Amino acid sequence: MRDNLGFIDSLRDTREPVVEIVLQPGTRTVVVQDPALIHQMLKALAPTLDKGRLYDKLGQLLGDSVVTATGRPHVRKRRQLQPAFAHTEISRYVDIMRTEVTATVAGWEPGKPLDVREAMVGLSLDMLAKTVFAGSLDDAVFRRLRSDLSVVMNGVGVRLMLPDWAERLPLPFNRRFDRARAGVRATVNTAVEELQASGHDTGDMLSMLLRAVDEETGEPLTGHQICSEILTLAVAGTETTASVLSWALYELARNPAVEARVLAELDDVLGERPVALDDVARLPYLNRVITETLRLHHPGWLVTRRTTEETRLGQWTLPAGTELAYCQHALHRDPERFPDPLTFDPDRWNDAAQEPPPGAFLPFGDGKHKCMGDRFARTEMVTAIATMLRSVRLELAEGQAIRQVARLTVRPRALRMTVLPRNRLRAGARN
Repeated sequence: MRDNLGFIDSLRDTREPVVEIVLQPGTRTVVVQDPALIHQMLKALAPTLDKGRLYDKLGQLLGDSVVTATGRPHVRKRRQLQPAFAHTEISRYVDIMRTEVTATVAGWEPGKPLDVREAMVGLSLDMLAKTVFAGSLDDAVFRRLRSDLSVVMNGVGVRLMLPDWAERLPLPFNRRFDRARAGVRATVNTAVEELQASGHDTGDMLSMLLRAVDEETGEPLTGHQICSEILTLAVAGTETTASVLSWALYELARNPAVEARVLAELDDVLGERPVALDDVARLPYLNRVITETLRLHHPGWLVTRRTTEETRLGQWTLPAGTELAYCQHALHRDPERFPDPLTFDPDRWNDAAQEPPPGAFLPFGDGKHKCMGDRFARTEMVTAIATMLRSVRLELAEGQAIRQVARLTVRPRALRMTVLPRNRLRAGARN
């Protein structure tokens, strides 16, 4: 509890492929550290595993969703939601993302320190909420929803680690969380009812969810089901995107040569026009920067599965009910797979022949539960970084040490940087 990330990282020093630990009394948890075994767990053994205690708890907190479901229900939910992440839909989202990034940057004061972590959380929330509700909410309702989502997102990480009885204590934290969660559900339900009554397609994700039907029953999603999907998407997507963007900006500030190459690529590919969806594949160096950020600073610190029957993993036989876990953060820093692992080096991804073996690099998971929003997330990151870098430069204070903490994600504890206008820097360079 004092240093959860440090503890999980330290298990690698044992050099053991699997290590048994106790996360709570009476529950057997096996941390899998060998990439080949992780690959087996996520692919070959997937039919005999469910998602484990942490996902059970997430379902209790946010409702049943594609993230928490397993088995046949997961397959059905995934097919229902897949259209929201199709190429044509993401193309429409890019304009919304870029508008939100531009508005966010316009609110930063030149020469003043900026809490980058909080700024990226706010930006990620805005991008997500506007993508989901672009044409469905007025400004006042949108601001209330954003505020409630922020409370839920910040509270889930704590609630996941608490025993069930602690949630029932009349603490201010619990009351605030429950009130915000109820507020999100009320807002979404009202938006669903109004959109259904109007019969309009507003072109946002909410309209798409209203068109989705259960492939077995032919019934549309209920308001409660839609709200559960949106709540889970907000928590899982916003928190991770905010963390990766924060770390990417941190590394660009620490590595001016890398930042200069990104800017040169943006100038070559975009000229003076804004970034569009087709540009995502035309910015290879920026993509390598994001990939290296996902390696060195992956936001996921513990992913769980659970055996539903006696299961053979490698040379070990595990009884039903065994919790399995792996840590992307530790996995991606293994020196056996990634030479000089603590060095930020986007060029390590320049040679496809040097790619790590299956199970060694899992930025979006793997197997049937691989993140279905991976392309959406990468588009979001490329759009945000490309738009921000062309307007401002964020500068670290000399000697500033950034600590990482593991809550819902691995994130910087405090990341304050000074905002400098990019055009002024370029003018100074020319002079």
